[in-house]
Amino acid sequence: MAKIALIGAGNIGGVLAYLTSVRQIGDIILIDKKPGLAKAKALDICQASSIYGFKCKIFGSENPAAMKNADVVIISAGIPRKPDQKRDDLIKINKEIITEVSKNIKEYAPDSFVIIITNPLDAMVYLARKTTGFPRERVVGMAGILDSARLISFIAAELNAEKEDINTIVIGGHNDSMVPVISRTTVKGKPITELLSKEQIKEITERTKHAGAEIVDLMGTSAFFAPATGAINIAESYLKDEKRIFPCSVCLKGEYNLNDICIGVPVKIGKAGVEEIIQLDLTEQEKEEFNKSVQRVKDLIEKVK
Repeated sequence: MAKIALIGAGNIGGVLAYLTSVRQIGDIILIDKKPGLAKAKALDICQASSIYGFKCKIFGSENPAAMKNADVVIISAGIPRKPDQKRDDLIKINKEIITEVSKNIKEYAPDSFVIIITNPLDAMVYLARKTTGFPRERVVGMAGILDSARLISFIAAELNAEKEDINTIVIGGHNDSMVPVISRTTVKGKPITELLSKEQIKEITERTKHAGAEIVDLMGTSAFFAPATGAINIAESYLKDEKRIFPCSVCLKGEYNLNDICIGVPVKIGKAGVEEIIQLDLTEQEKEEFNKSVQRVKDLIEKVK
């Protein structure tokens, strides 16, 4: 059975642990500095297993050494944003947290596949890869999956359509510069441009770009169900060698004519981690938007170098 270490036992960490248990994709070690938090959530999930019927091997700890020899490490540790903040505003404090966590991963789980959820995500992926020294194939950020899911949800609501009939992707930075790829968006094979007006599409794409803030404003803290679900899908594709394609933040080496930057693009996830980076044919407008997003992410990365 695979060992999955979840760093951070807050809202996202708790959902990660529960989903991992329900799907039974590995044994879980939940780690958090706050005394008792990880242990309490581990106990709660184990007790839930008696009701739900899944087999549960989950433990909580404050000690980072508990992640020793983990196959997958998912990091949600960090400060979530508040209603008056953007993701980018978290860079100073979360830089310190991710640096410490990455050093622990390098020491205790040197062969692991790492998935980052902490914001500002693209800069944190860059920092984690740099600090661990891991190859880019073993460090990714969960963001594009979440942003694409939000876009699908809004399109489905607008058209009263089934979500599984909608095919789309969001690339670029995980901030309001993200790029919904409308040229590749279809509903039952029909281009979205044939189903919605330009005004409707613009409204939906803008809502997608600010969907995280919408939740923060309503709830007072960041989303946790959808981000956790996206990260678990990545972990499952890696552990089961499913070779599924997801938009993830990954460090580029020449793809999209970019180097030394981590940003959201479609990748194939299998037993080797990132097994392929897929280069999309974008419209001129999408290229322009993507280039703007690249610059935004580059500016953030400069702050963690």
